[in-house]
Amino acid sequence: MKTEPKVTPATTVVGKGPRSVIGLVVSNKMQKTVVVAVQWTITHPQYKKVVRRTTRYMAHDDHGCQLGDRVQLVETRPLSKRKRWRVVSVVERGPRVVPVLAETVAP
Repeated sequence: MKTEPKVTPATTVVGKGPRSVIGLVVSNKMQKTVVVAVQWTITHPQYKKVVRRTTRYMAHDDHGCQLGDRVQLVETRPLSKRKRWRVVSVVERGPRVVPVLAETVAP
């Protein structure tokens, strides 16, 4: 007996508008582009265990997002080869990590 997996989507669809997702910024090393990881869950069809899946989207960023920020994305027209999303808002700012400079040790 084959059963379909139960999927809990991370997307929010309201009416006939574009899809919207909320995810975590995992990379901001490009200019005006961030990589956002969106997690969603699925129930395994045979073992009935809840499995967490992650999808990474490249998104256009005009808000200056940093690593660890939780952002809301909306689907848009193709902006480049892999960019089809843009950042609408920053839902929650992540912790700011201050880099520690290497100190010289005197002999």
